[in-house]
Amino acid sequence: MPIVYSLIAASSALLGAALVLKFHKWAEKNSVLLVNFAAGVMLTIAFAHLLPEGMELMSSASHSLLLVLGGFLAMFFLQFVVLFHPCHDGECHKHMGTTSIIGLSLHSLMDGLIIALGFEANAGLGMLTTLAVLLHKLPDGITISAILLHTGASKKSILSYSTLTAAFTPIGTIVGILLFKNISAPFLGALLAVTAGSFLFLAASDLIPETHKITNRIAPLTIFVGAGVVFFIEYLFK
Repeated sequence: MPIVYSLIAASSALLGAALVLKFHKWAEKNSVLLVNFAAGVMLTIAFAHLLPEGMELMSSASHSLLLVLGGFLAMFFLQFVVLFHPCHDGECHKHMGTTSIIGLSLHSLMDGLIIALGFEANAGLGMLTTLAVLLHKLPDGITISAILLHTGASKKSILSYSTLTAAFTPIGTIVGILLFKNISAPFLGALLAVTAGSFLFLAASDLIPETHKITNRIAPLTIFVGAGVVFFIEYLFK
């Protein structure tokens, strides 16, 4: 089951690539709505689900919070030192071509691991982590396509590389199923806390800053819509 949800999440990245190729101007104009929506989803899942679940399994709030900080700092190091996750800006010259492909492939691998981890905790959390991954995979697909278009890549190459990066999500899920099977409750809690830190970093560093680039005062409100959707889904699964 986690693999099926992982494939659905990965397909979102391909949809993002298709939007750029087919409706480049439209995707560029409206992608910020999804970005803000995804930020609301990721923040809510981190604070309302991943962190409380991790604290409960670890039975130590202080240790959980330290691991959240560790996850946040690890993502910071990976993005700004290893170029782990390209920015959502077609004019970002620092993350180009091959580096962007490698970076997003590694990021997709981590997304797959996160989905597997969520389902290892419980089905509800697995669904929510899948939702979070699915929502930010669309701007990821837009990102890699826009960057490759900027470098002069052909449409065929863009589709091929987009498929390659998206494929690492189900690969990560398969690896995660093997790694996380029958792990202890405290270790699972620690992984959930680290995942919460990574979600907070992605929302705070990659997604929310996009709001400052627009003048439309209505668009940023979609972050609250994203938060509301998470609570609605939680209500449905109760």
